[in-house]
Amino acid sequence: MFDPGPPAEVGYGQADDGRWVLRFVRDLRHPPEKVWRTLTVPDLLAKWAPFTADRDLGSTGPATLTMIDGDETVPLATEVRSAEPPKLLAYSWGDDLLRWELSPAGDGTRLTLWHTLADRDFVPKVAAGWHQCVRVMELMLDDTPHPPVRGQAALNYGWAELEASYRKTLDL
Repeated sequence: MFDPGPPAEVGYGQADDGRWVLRFVRDLRHPPEKVWRTLTVPDLLAKWAPFTADRDLGSTGPATLTMIDGDETVPLATEVRSAEPPKLLAYSWGDDLLRWELSPAGDGTRLTLWHTLADRDFVPKVAAGWHQCVRVMELMLDDTPHPPVRGQAALNYGWAELEASYRKTLDL
């Protein structure tokens, strides 16, 4: 049974370019250095993220992130724009921009994801997807791993309920 864990702290706003920015915040029990590795090391990313990476994301420059949905894969050209271990990682993801900020919180980490996207209606959908992914990351960090929750399979793990909850929280 997949326990989705507590809701994340979320908010959203409009960027200067007219796109929308989701702010997704979770407190994790692990230090920033350990969380940083899960965000950048390909073998660790593959265990929780909706994509795999062709290289370590801990340095700036081009990369390829390959989206996974069952047997279907879609490679996306990516540009790592900022990499400041263990506190800031920013990269393009298709037309979107992901900015991961890690700050110490006691013995753990406050993880803040800023996800910039074009369509406001997708903000709660994206929040639900990241909720599931970050929960799988958290389980991996806790040494109680769960297989990645990706693509259509997310519907089997409470995605619709999470999306409805975030839609209500975000007043969308």
